[in-house]
Amino acid sequence: MKNITVLATGGTIAGVSHFPTDTVSYQPAIVPIDEILNQIGSIHSTATITCEQLIQIDSADMSHAVWLQLADRINTLLQQQAVDGVVVTHGTDTLEETAYFLNLVIKSQKPVVLVGAMRPSTAISPDGPMNLYNAIILAASPSAWGKGVLVALNDTINCSRDVTKTNTALQDTFKAPELGYLGYIVDNQPHFYRMPTRKHTYLTEFDIIGITKLPQVEIIYGHVDDSGTLACAAVAAGAQGLVYAGLGNGNMSQHMQNVFSAIQRQGIVVVRGSRVCNGIVTRNGALNDDQYHFLVADTLSPQKARILLMLALMKTNNPDEIQNMFWTY
Repeated sequence: MKNITVLATGGTIAGVSHFPTDTVSYQPAIVPIDEILNQIGSIHSTATITCEQLIQIDSADMSHAVWLQLADRINTLLQQQAVDGVVVTHGTDTLEETAYFLNLVIKSQKPVVLVGAMRPSTAISPDGPMNLYNAIILAASPSAWGKGVLVALNDTINCSRDVTKTNTALQDTFKAPELGYLGYIVDNQPHFYRMPTRKHTYLTEFDIIGITKLPQVEIIYGHVDDSGTLACAAVAAGAQGLVYAGLGNGNMSQHMQNVFSAIQRQGIVVVRGSRVCNGIVTRNGALNDDQYHFLVADTLSPQKARILLMLALMKTNNPDEIQNMFWTY
């Protein structure tokens, strides 16, 4: 059997409610990972499992420091011949961000799978145990090798680059709305139907060895009659880059074009994303990026564009080089 290490960070999968029918008002990050694994009677027939309680938090409290700690631990584990894959339990609110960060900094072809739950462990029918069971099956499967960091919930397999939380409460919340699932987990077997095509994990240029702090990048949400106050305040607070969750194809008012142009001339990297859930933000589409020296996020959501920009700024502040990273990852 494969050797799988489960790293626990808390979240709803470790949550506790006062009543078994209460799936909304509960306290996350209470149950330790060994107790969660003990709820799954047949789990040890799928793999040889070890577990570590790395941290115990609500994923709303996830931080860059924890990201770096988690990535370092995963990279260390996967360098060991005795470890075949890693599963990370995580709260669903920021799971997609942690998954994409790891997708860019993990240096191994071995499977890394993030998993969570929408119902606390004390619910009448908690989804956490089955999700975790499937995640371990996926991490132990040779078919998961070389596909980057994966997300497994509700019997589905998602690419960490594309997946997002789409519903505040339903169990089938994690989807890639436009590009679709990578596959399914059915009858204890992963079934893949498409492959991630963007570079990831061992193919990326990002190295976090010795890194203790990530560059400051903020997201500015576009809306009607935006004054630009928040964008200017972010720069004054030390932001090295800004991601604009723009209108439509990353569009912005003439006033915001002037605001961001002035910010860009200060050496701050400005990336145009979109508040729309799907589609490509095209270069020189909604406005002339060559003129303003803006970058575009391609299909990345604003929160994932922020992650890529942070890692890019660790290497360069050259706009052309960073734009190429957005086409690559």
